[in-house]
Amino acid sequence: MNHQAPQNKVIHLNRRMAGKMTATETRKGESRKSHTRVIAVTSGKGGVGKSNIVANLGFVLSRLGKKVLILDADLGLGNLDVLLGLAPKFNLSHAITGAKTVSEIVIDGPGKVKILPAPSGIQELSDLTDEQKIRMFTALDLLIDSVDFFLIDTGAGISSNVMHFNSSAQEIMVVVSPEPTSITDAYAIMKVLSLDYSRKHFKLVVNMARSPKEATDVYKQIQLVADRFLDIKIEYMGHVLIDENVQKGVRLQKVVCEIHPDSKASRCFVSLAKRMFESRPSNFPEGDTNFFWKKLARNGTRCE
Repeated sequence: MNHQAPQNKVIHLNRRMAGKMTATETRKGESRKSHTRVIAVTSGKGGVGKSNIVANLGFVLSRLGKKVLILDADLGLGNLDVLLGLAPKFNLSHAITGAKTVSEIVIDGPGKVKILPAPSGIQELSDLTDEQKIRMFTALDLLIDSVDFFLIDTGAGISSNVMHFNSSAQEIMVVVSPEPTSITDAYAIMKVLSLDYSRKHFKLVVNMARSPKEATDVYKQIQLVADRFLDIKIEYMGHVLIDENVQKGVRLQKVVCEIHPDSKASRCFVSLAKRMFESRPSNFPEGDTNFFWKKLARNGTRCE
């Protein structure tokens, strides 16, 4: 396998992005201080509750006084708005085509969380062109410095869109369930990101665990294989226990932390949010701005 090809393609795209940015935009980016943490939340396999993790994590972080923006980055199959009972008039496809600005499509989510909804049922957006990526990333830069946490709810699997969001984010948090297929696929996505995109640090959350021990056993299993075959670090962030209240929340289109704040799952989400808040970014950028793809555009390399 040629592990340089994906990296070279991203570097080429970043250089084109730099060419698209005006001198005014560049000076604006250079002159501001930013503290935003850009976190891609991903999974090798669908059905592990990734979007639920993102929504509840964002809700708790907002309750802790942090400004949170969530991007539904499952382009073409977005469902975060449905999960939260929202009915946006516009979505990211309108920003990509230039019909609307990014700020015009932002909607209010639970608590004080802001949501950037994705389109659903639009196949051509499942694999964006380089020009579309440039337009989208440049537009998103207008919002990034206004929040403390920018959470990217990626699609599942290893499509080009998923890999691009993961490889560009400061931090990558992988969601896994105790199912064997989920464990295998979580390892696989970390392997691809490590070998093809040079990402060496991952955060891991075990969802739908029957007990804390089962969750730590899953982490140890993945860590054991990674230590043997990959040169990466996996930081265990914690677990979310199986809780029927989560499914009740899904049916009601509400986050469980809002409707059942004292439930087992809600307490896990609070612990996860605090752990995330207290952990230091492994990939925090230097300079005046932390917007990851603008940094990539300036440097022409990954922010590693």
